[in-house]
Amino acid sequence: MTIPAFLLQNNDFPAGAAAAGGLMAMMGTMMLFMMAVAVVMIIGFWKVFEKAGQPGWAAIVPIYNVIVLMKIVGRPAWWVLLMMIPFVNIVILLLVAMDMAKAFGQSQVFGIVLLFLLGGIGYLVLGFGNYRYLGPPNALARTAMA
Repeated sequence: MTIPAFLLQNNDFPAGAAAAGGLMAMMGTMMLFMMAVAVVMIIGFWKVFEKAGQPGWAAIVPIYNVIVLMKIVGRPAWWVLLMMIPFVNIVILLLVAMDMAKAFGQSQVFGIVLLFLLGGIGYLVLGFGNYRYLGPPNALARTAMA
């Protein structure tokens, strides 16, 4: 069996077009993956916000969701401004994750691993698990001392 000549010498599509098509397919797949992660994060935040006595819809409103998050963990609202500074925001997110874990009666390791490193999973665990919101950790420390 011989291969037809038109299959051997098809110059209608340059090699760059094939590479661009492959790149577009990879980008589309990555975008779908990131959208799925975003949906998981929204579901987890929604349930955690409801458990903490806040409106669940606040999880989908940009900036306001961070203000509500600060309220849940007992941090001042001006920390939202710190979240906008590069590299400082990483430290603030870490502190908020540890405070969130404490607010639900969990250890700081829970906060670092599940809420900071694996955010979507941790918030799903808190939202759908048998965890109760105990209040901001700073308020818990004040009541324990009194």
